[in-house]
Amino acid sequence: MIRRNNLTGTGRRMRALLSTGILFLLSLSSTSARCQSALDAVFMLPDSVLTMSLDEFYGIILAYHPVVKQASLLNSVAQQEIRLARGNFDPKVNTQWNLKELDDKSYYNKLNAYIAIPTWFPVNPKVGVEQNEGVYLNPENFITSERQYYAGVSIPIGRGLFTDERRAAVKQAELFQDIAIAEQVKVVNKILLQAAKDYWQWYYTYYQYRLMNRSVEIAEEIFRRVKLNAALGEASVIDTVQAKIILQTRLVEQQEAILAFQNAGIILSNYLWSEQREPLQLSNSIAPVLGEADGQLLRTSYLEELLMQARENHPELLKLKVKLEQLEVERRLASEFLKPQLDLNYTALSQPSGGWDMDLTNNYKFGLDFSFPIFLRKERSKVALTKLKIQHTTFEQQQTQREILNEVNRAFNELTNTNTIVQQQSEMANLYDRLLQAELLNLENGESDLFKISIQQEKLIQAQTKVLKLKAEYEKQKALLFWAAGLRNLKTEN
Repeated sequence: MIRRNNLTGTGRRMRALLSTGILFLLSLSSTSARCQSALDAVFMLPDSVLTMSLDEFYGIILAYHPVVKQASLLNSVAQQEIRLARGNFDPKVNTQWNLKELDDKSYYNKLNAYIAIPTWFPVNPKVGVEQNEGVYLNPENFITSERQYYAGVSIPIGRGLFTDERRAAVKQAELFQDIAIAEQVKVVNKILLQAAKDYWQWYYTYYQYRLMNRSVEIAEEIFRRVKLNAALGEASVIDTVQAKIILQTRLVEQQEAILAFQNAGIILSNYLWSEQREPLQLSNSIAPVLGEADGQLLRTSYLEELLMQARENHPELLKLKVKLEQLEVERRLASEFLKPQLDLNYTALSQPSGGWDMDLTNNYKFGLDFSFPIFLRKERSKVALTKLKIQHTTFEQQQTQREILNEVNRAFNELTNTNTIVQQQSEMANLYDRLLQAELLNLENGESDLFKISIQQEKLIQAQTKVLKLKAEYEKQKALLFWAAGLRNLKTEN
């Protein structure tokens, strides 16, 4: 009878201490309408803790990350390619001077200086001066005056009339600039996608670490009170053993959470660089934060918008589109070589007395250059190969577009499904909370014990942990959706 009274007293005290500890634990529950406010204890950060949102993290990467800086060089490379191609249209000054002396005789002394001005249109002007003298000068080069000025043009009326190597090179270089921009978006998006995954993993480990810290505090409080009751003879020794086991379990979980949080911070530090290009280390006093929920994100209309943006602006599709345009330039150039080369050359000469006065109908030189391969095997093969490349790239474009659109649909489905699971898991955490409340009520009625309470605590912590993990997974999938749609810098205007 005395033993029963002791047990009854123990039960009352155990109920008191467990009620205090477990009600403290309930502040860790999350995500349901009732549990969301209770989780504020975990998400409410101290004033000493600085926060870094995902957008701020993106901003640091875009401003200082070496790979992003490296990708930005692609624009400079493309501009230099255009400059290089346009260099074929630079005016050129040419000078030819030939002198021959033999046996004290001046055989000839010839000077020909001119400036050639290539133009975008198939007209190539040339202006120069010629001065020739000598005993054995070729009669063709004989000039009655001291020097002779001339101005002429060369006009292709066959091959090269509509396009040539110089114009094709400029167009190719301008299209390469579009490829460079698309490649830059691709490189930056790739690093931002991995950065987003690492950020949300850091988010999960940080708040899991805080959750484990709170659970350790609860376990320590329960163990302390059980020991006190055991010392007063109001609890059995086995209760202290069980409380100690729970505490040790929580300490192990805390150490695992600390390690995961520290390693996640180290991984995140890979993306942090200063303006002076020095690597930065993420401080433990900085915490991640969850952005505001986007109510438009899970709507079907938003999916259609993403699919449209993917068709028009996805870097892979842009690169293939520009590649087809480059191949079309190449095909037109190759087709130009199927024509005969027929160039008309006209040069007006100055009067024999010298000076710049020219008679266009009297003093001039006129010529015609013609060439044409008989079989055209090289030219016809070039056209055929270019057409095959266009077909190959067209097939690749169709398949790539299909894969990209399917990837967007898949990512959207995963996002919506994860959102549903988050809500279900939140409700599950709420139900575990209710079970724990029921066990507390049973404890008040003397129908429960520390073992049952610890089981419900464990399940509640697991449910809370899974909710945190699902939230992080949801944010990762959101970044994956933006990446699949090819949004620049994984940003959306909506």
